[in-house]
Amino acid sequence: MDHSLIVIVAALGGCLLLVLVLVWLVSRRSGKRADERVGAVVQTLEKRMDELARELAGAVERAEEEGRRSRFLGEIAGSIDMDEVLARTLEAGSRLDGVDAALIRLEGAEGVPTVAARGLAADGAEAIAGPPDGSRARAITVSYRYGPEAEDPSGLIHGGMAVPLEDNGSRIGYLAVYTRDAARRFGDEDVRELEELTYRATPAIENAQRFREARQLADLDALTGLHNRRYFHETLAREVARGQRYNRQLALIVFDLDDFKAINDRIGHLSGDAVLAETAERVRDVVRSADIACRVGGDEFAVILPESSTADADQLYHRLRGAVSSRPVGLAGKLSISAGIADLLPDDNPTGFFERADEALYRAKELGKGQVFQAGTPGLSAAPDASQQPGTASSQ
Repeated sequence: MDHSLIVIVAALGGCLLLVLVLVWLVSRRSGKRADERVGAVVQTLEKRMDELARELAGAVERAEEEGRRSRFLGEIAGSIDMDEVLARTLEAGSRLDGVDAALIRLEGAEGVPTVAARGLAADGAEAIAGPPDGSRARAITVSYRYGPEAEDPSGLIHGGMAVPLEDNGSRIGYLAVYTRDAARRFGDEDVRELEELTYRATPAIENAQRFREARQLADLDALTGLHNRRYFHETLAREVARGQRYNRQLALIVFDLDDFKAINDRIGHLSGDAVLAETAERVRDVVRSADIACRVGGDEFAVILPESSTADADQLYHRLRGAVSSRPVGLAGKLSISAGIADLLPDDNPTGFFERADEALYRAKELGKGQVFQAGTPGLSAAPDASQQPGTASSQ
């Protein structure tokens, strides 16, 4: 691109010099025919200079666009955050000539793909697939035709092209670009540019995937597969800050297995670990997708309920109790759980919020176990009789 700019600028300079020479010659010579010839040459040169000026402007615009694209390509490898890597890759793909949208589909380890898009909705979007016989195509191009009933054909996707994302011969997904221009056709140069992008993007995506997997493992409890104590406190602090900033509801339930120490002594620690793992599996079965279930230590668990009240937490307790107590858990037999619940108060901090729910758990234990106790206003004393509590208790 720099060489083309030099050639165009040199040509413009040569034309300008030639015009000056002709003007000087006209001033030295006289005669109608000479004037006409010089005038015709000047007009030709002016036309050529206009063409070269337009070419120069186009070359400058292409050089600036290429510079921006090169910057995006360089920035892709500068992050290990998966969302940021995908966003930068999609932005670079969307900058290809005539491209209106881009999509990345990554194959998931458990068959659930990761889909990210720019210029169209990612939900329900399908990437361009490879040949049906499994052949490894270098690139796939498609075109779409719509019937006369289409309301606005100009706003629809009319064509697309996809190239595979490959790492050491292993295909991890596809990068696809789309156009809403019915006349746009993707050619060899488009394939080359998209391949260059995938060459830069694939290692960055692989690194981001490894970082995400490592972070997820670091956030999980090795025995139960639930989120661990560190993740619980980090998430609780974040949700408390969000709830107070935007005046949103937040509830918390803390529960444990009644008499688990005695059970552990009776069946042994290995069997006790199996009981905790099965309990966690049953917890996963009943919590909502928006809830954050954690093991906070020993046989104590906690669930953060965003956008929820203590009534929602109470309902969750009864679902948990039904899941855990309805049938025997390993060698421990039938178990019961006690729980404390609390909702976020205006002056709560994360530590105080957790301590109120944890204290409510111990009040439930004092009231006979196998029940839930709702935390009351901080600072009020609690008597053994539930009717005198600032909170409320319900039993099985």
